[in-house]
Amino acid sequence: MTVNTPVLITEDELDTLEEFLFSPAVSEEALDLIGAHGLLCAVNISPSDVPEKEWLTLLFDGEPKWESSQQKEEMLGLLRKLYHTIGNDLYSDQEILLPCELSLETDDEDELPEITLWAQAFMEGVFLREDQWFADDEETVAGLLLPIMVASDLFEDEDIIEVRRDRSLSEEMCNQIPEVLIDLYLNYHAPEK
Repeated sequence: MTVNTPVLITEDELDTLEEFLFSPAVSEEALDLIGAHGLLCAVNISPSDVPEKEWLTLLFDGEPKWESSQQKEEMLGLLRKLYHTIGNDLYSDQEILLPCELSLETDDEDELPEITLWAQAFMEGVFLREDQWFADDEETVAGLLLPIMVASDLFEDEDIIEVRRDRSLSEEMCNQIPEVLIDLYLNYHAPEK
């Protein structure tokens, strides 16, 4: 991370980005703002570099139908700002504010909880470089990732299913996620000598 202070994303810019990610210009399979945040958290934490082109392709699920080169420049600029804002918070050891409730409770049983959408996108980011994530200390990393794995509901592992069945334990784990992100970042980017 350079010494230059990155330009951080504003609430208004987040709203603009969210609106675009919900627009018909992007694939129905594209990530929304919550998913984009989850993916970019993982990309920032990743032990090895993930080129922008790679995470943009995953985020958009292909190329959006841009109205103009100006729109493309603006939206890519906002995604870069979001990426740098998350990176800045991690680097500064600040707790990451997730753009969703840290709860598995939903008003609508047919809808996935927002934290599950965030965690699934985070895990997509992990899967991009899975070998590197687990290369040095698989047990520690798996332990740190456990709350996110539980929230993602992507894993058939009996222990994870057991935790999800225990509502209070799984809620407690979801609440640990912002803290876990800092621990994961420090694990790869400030390892103890």
